[in-house]
Amino acid sequence: MTSYNPKPTQDLLVCTACGTQYPTADRSALKTCFICDDPRQYTPPSGQSFTTLAEIRQAGHKNTFTPYPDTNDKNQSEIISITTTPKLAIGQRAILIRTPVGNILWDCITLLDSDTFTQIQKLGGLHGIVISHPHYYSTHIGWAEAFDCPVYLSAEDAEWIADDPGSSSRSGSGRRVFLTETETAININGAETGLKAIKLGGHFPGSLVLLYNQSRRLFIADTLMSTPSGTANWSVNALGEQRNRPPGVNSFAFMWSIPNMIPLSAAEIVRMWGILRGYKFGSTHGAFLGSDIEDGNVKRRVLESMQIQIRSMGYTEHEFLRVTSLE
Repeated sequence: MTSYNPKPTQDLLVCTACGTQYPTADRSALKTCFICDDPRQYTPPSGQSFTTLAEIRQAGHKNTFTPYPDTNDKNQSEIISITTTPKLAIGQRAILIRTPVGNILWDCITLLDSDTFTQIQKLGGLHGIVISHPHYYSTHIGWAEAFDCPVYLSAEDAEWIADDPGSSSRSGSGRRVFLTETETAININGAETGLKAIKLGGHFPGSLVLLYNQSRRLFIADTLMSTPSGTANWSVNALGEQRNRPPGVNSFAFMWSIPNMIPLSAAEIVRMWGILRGYKFGSTHGAFLGSDIEDGNVKRRVLESMQIQIRSMGYTEHEFLRVTSLE
């Protein structure tokens, strides 16, 4: 495909709070967003409202491509963040991961337009989409149709698909692939990309992270939530002198609801570590632009953050606080 046709989906309703697209253009038929009515999301003080992709484009929203690290050269970057400006809905980023055998998109954003389609095509197209959890399902079938590629979702979270809520069997025009295993290799036409979707759960039962073995990057969305102290620059003081991270500050939070600040239980955090401890990674890349942590000790920082949260919730004698091994 060499061109993008926006017409099939441009008038379908989109929740202004979470960016989820619904399969109707009839405003009288859609009064609430079932994703925002869930305690893990919210309806803003202004109340429930809907827009459309046509209105979003007309309002001047555009997608920005940001290479990482900031090379200012998309052709030289292994990963590229795609964000919408002005901010739209939740404001998450999608990340284009450029593997030797083709491009995979991690997570999804609502806005897809001709400029975005053309830029991605110039970068080699798109061969698959992996979405961490339902808050970022957005317009994923529109993206998959435009780029003629599959979209990978956790089977546990199929009930949150807005075009067929409550169903675990709908294929989404044959595009959706429901992941049932804890670990799934994401390949392109049988060729290995080096990417593994890992089901950690927590925020949602099927919440995913994505590991890129080639560069030991872990794409975490908000399955692990990067914190301000995690991305802070503790390396120098106000005089430019070298310093270390202060003890006791976390790098990640583990939340059932991020906007409503409801933490995961100690048992759930420990269960998540039981899966994640089996993988090696040297950087994490969160849901939002700038939430990247490059540190060879980042896996230990995950463990320490889990222990900080469990201790702070009152479990001061929990056996997990004595864990030191990263294996």
